Amino acid sequence: MASIRDVARLAHVSPATVSRILNNNQVYKTTDETRQNVLRAVAELNYKPLVKKNCACKPEAADSRFSVGCLLASTKGKYSDPFYLSILGGIEEELKKQGGMVTLIHTEQELENPAMLERFLHAGLDGLVMMRPLAEPLFRLLLSRIPHIVGIDTGHMPIDNIEYDHLRVSRMAVEYLYGKGHRQIGFIGSGTGNVPLKRSRRFRSYLETMRDLDLEVKPEWVLDCEWDDKKCMELVENAVRCGNLPTAFYAASDLMAMAALRALYQMNVRVPKQVAVIGMSNIEMSQYANPPLTTIDVPTIEMGIAAARTLAARVHGDATLPKRILLPSVLVERDSV
Repeated sequence: MASIRDVARLAHVSPATVSRILNNNQVYKTTDETRQNVLRAVAELNYKPLVKKNCACKPEAADSRFSVGCLLASTKGKYSDPFYLSILGGIEEELKKQGGMVTLIHTEQELENPAMLERFLHAGLDGLVMMRPLAEPLFRLLLSRIPHIVGIDTGHMPIDNIEYDHLRVSRMAVEYLYGKGHRQIGFIGSGTGNVPLKRSRRFRSYLETMRDLDLEVKPEWVLDCEWDDKKCMELVENAVRCGNLPTAFYAASDLMAMAALRALYQMNVRVPKQVAVIGMSNIEMSQYANPPLTTIDVPTIEMGIAAARTLAARVHGDATLPKRILLPSVLVERDSV
């Protein structure tokens, strides 16, 4: 069995640092990189911290801390998407208050490695937060091995899900552009997991809203960027070269909206005078885009907090039917429209 010294050696830190990170000690600050190195080492070695008795106050009661794993949604670098990292931050902060801690962080792609999946299943997790829908066989396997699972907008049953209203945010974006006088409105986005673009809720709501407003949707206005900023820029640049630009784009992600802004700037297309752009999520950096990005705010931190509270309640005995918690979104007006 791995020891705390084994974890420290693999993570290139001291055993004291490992202990502070695993116990969420806030007195001595550590960098995010150090923290992630330690958590990766814990996962690789399948290290299980000893659970201590709280002898000072209640000798008969065991420490109530519980361990939680997180499955991040990521198409590129594991920690590259500020949207999901903000949710993770909300989860971690609330778990500290609820008596839990995040001990494992993975992506679905990492769990395709049989050895890593095996270690994950044997990590002794009390709960799991999933930030994306999984292939059904993998989801069923996790459901059979982990006592409590909460989804962030996954749609999986029978688990609790914390969501924002995909249909409403797209309608808000399109109707806002319409109210600003735009009649040629394009879409930038992609599908999620095994769900292709044409079946994604944000895209279907975009199409429905365009139909309700009696607006045409030309195929060349729909850019399936696969959530890749470089591909997004290429698609926008190609649309400029071919003369296929609408007067406005709704990008179903702030990261893709900002990639579109960069591409338009490089092609000497003025925003918003020639083409308007609205994003979705309101990540922190969107306010510093050029121009500052108009977007739909999704309460990511609050989603993480709600997920942590729901999971803690399950760990502590809540046996009610699965919940679907829907959090509100609001429009943030800036200068890109």
